[in-house]
Amino acid sequence: MDVLTIRPLDLEARRQKGERVEMIDVRTPVEYREVHCPLARNVPLAGLDPAAVMGGRAGAVGEPLYVICRTGGRGQQACEKFRAAGYANVVNVEGGTLAWAASGLPVNRGKAGVSLERQVRIAAGSLVLTGVALAAVVHPYLLGLSAFVGAGLVFSGITDTCGMGLVLARMPWNRASTPACETAANPS
Repeated sequence: MDVLTIRPLDLEARRQKGERVEMIDVRTPVEYREVHCPLARNVPLAGLDPAAVMGGRAGAVGEPLYVICRTGGRGQQACEKFRAAGYANVVNVEGGTLAWAASGLPVNRGKAGVSLERQVRIAAGSLVLTGVALAAVVHPYLLGLSAFVGAGLVFSGITDTCGMGLVLARMPWNRASTPACETAANPS
């Protein structure tokens, strides 16, 4: 399934021309709280329900729904979920929030957190080190833990999906709800 995309500056140009822009940010609430596009409201990928999002839209049914994340990967996954649920007019913002900010467009900044990407690297590295240490001290077969994590990282790179990231996104520290995460002003 091909996912529709738009560059941040092109999206902003549409908004400047008076087009209504409705956007969701599919990162965790903690990532959203740290920095987000002021046009976006937070709808984390881990709990994304396409029918509920589309049913609660403020815009007209035919208007596109724009999806943004950190760099575009989770946004693409969210768009694929919408497409699989029968909603075709969903557009991924290329490069995500990082590209939005790098383009000089406004962002809202709040309390810093640890990004999901960093959490995955920390967890994967810790598991690999643990597997090597246990193999050296307890039994060589425990190198299988490190091999399993390595295989998971290769799979993640090939498919552009991350099971560990999905698990970590559901952890309590990533689900912390703040008023800034529940609603966001839509200046369009």
